[in-house]
Amino acid sequence: MFVPVMFAEDHPAAERGKQTVFSVELPASTSVLPPGQFLEPMSIPRPIDPSKKETVHYFVFLPADYDKQAEAGGAPLLLFLHGIGECGNDAGEVNRVKNTGLPNFLEKPEFSKKFSCIAVSPQCKKGYVWSPAQLMLLLDHVEKQFKVDKNRIYVSGLSMGGYGTWLCLNEAPNRFAAAVPICGGANPEWAKKLTNVPIWAFHGGNDNVVNKRFQTKMVEEIRAAGGTKIIFTLFDGVGHDAWTPAYANQLIYDWLFSQRLAK
Repeated sequence: MFVPVMFAEDHPAAERGKQTVFSVELPASTSVLPPGQFLEPMSIPRPIDPSKKETVHYFVFLPADYDKQAEAGGAPLLLFLHGIGECGNDAGEVNRVKNTGLPNFLEKPEFSKKFSCIAVSPQCKKGYVWSPAQLMLLLDHVEKQFKVDKNRIYVSGLSMGGYGTWLCLNEAPNRFAAAVPICGGANPEWAKKLTNVPIWAFHGGNDNVVNKRFQTKMVEEIRAAGGTKIIFTLFDGVGHDAWTPAYANQLIYDWLFSQRLAK
């Protein structure tokens, strides 16, 4: 089904309690997924190409109490990053983002009416993985369009988006108040710069797509570097779909939205 696209610079208003599609032109990603490769490219940050532009489609969810929060200084914002199965190349494919994870939960009225946070859910192009540099520019853009509490910006994602969550933390560790990577992985060499970031990582004990060692190693390295703000939950008997029990757990949101950047 075709989804009408709004350009945020022309239509900054979005319906409260709903997910609205926006679009923005950004420097092009160079984070190509080479044929036959899957996991390794997901943990390699690559630069953007400022000589080229591309259209990035993304959903924005504004909570029902957004206006009240905006008047008080700004609402918290959660950047959600989908997995490889939800990639798409045009506006007609953007609804794939709603197939799994947080955007799927936000389609449920009983969940969305309690979710008191802006959610930004971009779509990655097919044949690519998440570009942390491009995602930072997207956040810059969204912060100009909506009233955001910059001390309460969070990032979370699943599978390829779990890797993307770690990439974002490595790219800008001081920008995020907390993070929730799910069934992802990262370069352990990043651990020393992430010791002060509150992180709650999730993985399935029986994950045969992204082995749990890719994330457990990162957790171990952060703790070895002196990090005391990292939590790790392993779902025994669960395969790659660790995101369904994770995003269904209200404790995650209670913990996440209580985190703030130190002033």
